[in-house]
Amino acid sequence: MQLLYDGRKISLDVQDGFGILKYYKEHQDEATREGIQPILSQVIALKVNGELADLRHSLSANDTVEMVTLTSVEGLDIMRHTASHIMAQAALRLYPGAKLGVGPTIENGFYYDILFDRPLGDEDLRAIEAEMKKIVDEKLPVVREEMSRADALAWCQSANQPFKAEIIHDLEGERFSFYRQGEFVDLCRGPHLPNTRFLKAFKLLHTAGAYWRGDEKNPMLTRIYGTAFATKEDLENYLYLLEETKKRDHRRLGKELGLFSFHEEGPGLPFWKPKGVILKNTLIEFMRAHQRRLGYVEVETPTMLKDDLWRISGHMENFKENMFFFEKDGENYAIKPMNCPGGMLMYKEELHSYRDLPLKVAEFGKVHRYERSGVLQGLFRVRGFTQDDAHIFTTPETLKDAIREIIQLVDVVYKTFGFEYSTALSTRPEKSMGTDQQWELATNSLKAALDEFGVSYKIQEGEGAFYGPKIEYHLKDALGRTHQCGTIQLDMNLPERFDLTYVGEDGKPHRVIMLHRAILGSLERFIAILIEHYGGKFPFWLAPVQVAILPVSERFLSYAKEVKKVLERAGIRVSVDTSDEKLGYKIRQAQLEQIPYMVIVGEKEVENQQLSVRHRDEGDKGSMSMEFFVSQLEKENRFPGLDESF
Repeated sequence: MQLLYDGRKISLDVQDGFGILKYYKEHQDEATREGIQPILSQVIALKVNGELADLRHSLSANDTVEMVTLTSVEGLDIMRHTASHIMAQAALRLYPGAKLGVGPTIENGFYYDILFDRPLGDEDLRAIEAEMKKIVDEKLPVVREEMSRADALAWCQSANQPFKAEIIHDLEGERFSFYRQGEFVDLCRGPHLPNTRFLKAFKLLHTAGAYWRGDEKNPMLTRIYGTAFATKEDLENYLYLLEETKKRDHRRLGKELGLFSFHEEGPGLPFWKPKGVILKNTLIEFMRAHQRRLGYVEVETPTMLKDDLWRISGHMENFKENMFFFEKDGENYAIKPMNCPGGMLMYKEELHSYRDLPLKVAEFGKVHRYERSGVLQGLFRVRGFTQDDAHIFTTPETLKDAIREIIQLVDVVYKTFGFEYSTALSTRPEKSMGTDQQWELATNSLKAALDEFGVSYKIQEGEGAFYGPKIEYHLKDALGRTHQCGTIQLDMNLPERFDLTYVGEDGKPHRVIMLHRAILGSLERFIAILIEHYGGKFPFWLAPVQVAILPVSERFLSYAKEVKKVLERAGIRVSVDTSDEKLGYKIRQAQLEQIPYMVIVGEKEVENQQLSVRHRDEGDKGSMSMEFFVSQLEKENRFPGLDESF
């Protein structure tokens, strides 16, 4: 048998039916000579011929076995899966009548859905976590067992676990794997840690409600979330990141900074407050400035259109469950979930020549998509949002340059906000429209463009849009989290469905090629990312209020208003604190609102016709003339990246 560990290959003389643990126990001297003894202390599972398995898995002489440790992605996932079982065992010890649902691993952790006879509080979580530590210290072996369908259902009945019985009824096959640790048994595919003592660093985080199998008609279970890491240091770093994430939560900061709100009367539909509108419009103007210099034109298409249009576009066939519909005067309408079909109608209004192409048409269009109430999450997941859409109509000859220009614009825009990003190419999904030839040509065109421009990317099989493959951009924020935002999609389907053509050099009609392009994507989601990325400290050019004027007392309010007028004439967004509060309070308040500059005006400033300036991060900037301050602010207020050459 060949054993692989950290790139090393070790040959072992293993008889059929032996396991690694058994081999090690019976051949300790040989294991020491081969250097396996220290290795085995770190190994928690195996990959046998490419498939994950427990350490107790029976091996054959011809197997290729790779060791899995806690430091690997797979090892971490196995450990978290075992942690979910230990959590369920602890819950059953403390609450014997609890009914178990499912307990999978998720990114950075795990959860278990459990039906209790009462809601759980923080004290319950602490008690379950304490019981988990006892189970870990008991060093219980985690052993795989198999049962027939009849025995499995009998176990469900005797253990009073109806949700497990429901799962078994829905599964195919006649034999099922279970895992036992002490008195606890659970239906599970595995693999798991060899024993509970391997779980060294874990923490229960919070609870949430979850309908059984996601169906609102089913019972509401308590979902207990937890996390686990290979070392206490890794766990502490993650918990620190979670705490920092809470501080930066865009829902909290959005409320504190007066940007947006939500109301029960419009679930998933944000209400933008004055400062939020300024922020949103500034982002739009930033994108407009970049688009103008690249020759884009801008249009606006209707929010609602007859459902016939959506049949032609393929949305009724492929996207209907995400759309809103209504009927009026005997006509059926759909509220647009995407801007493209309206853009197709506008393109068809005129005859286009190859000389006109590429034609770059932008639209900051408001779209609506149905999202289930359970997945709505602040601005990250809404039902109504604005997209910085653009449709580039091009010829085969100009296609590559059109893609190159978008790739370069994406780079400029994301670097403006300080984002690192990665790129992915998403291919044809299971539910799609168009021919194999169209998909192959479109996918290869995007791939060739990425390759030619030296862009590193990964392939995401089956993740494309239903009408075409796409390049996806994933941003990394200040906390190291990734967010999918921008896309470039090559579409040969909609031009075909809408019969979009241009007149070529030969005077004959040719099928136009279309690129869908969004860089910020959903402005709502992008703003949520920005709020958390900056922690509410927007750069000067983007801040809703850029300067707060703080008069020392009411006597200096007149001068404060004069300063405000001068700054506003220079295009600066200004507020004046007219409250009766003391100066120290006004400064703290402006800092809490994350306003970049504070201008203090008192007797000395009025007498010398000067301004006393403070910066939110740099503190006191000293006294300066109005003219100098304005000139400095005008430099900071320019949209960044416009001088980049493509």
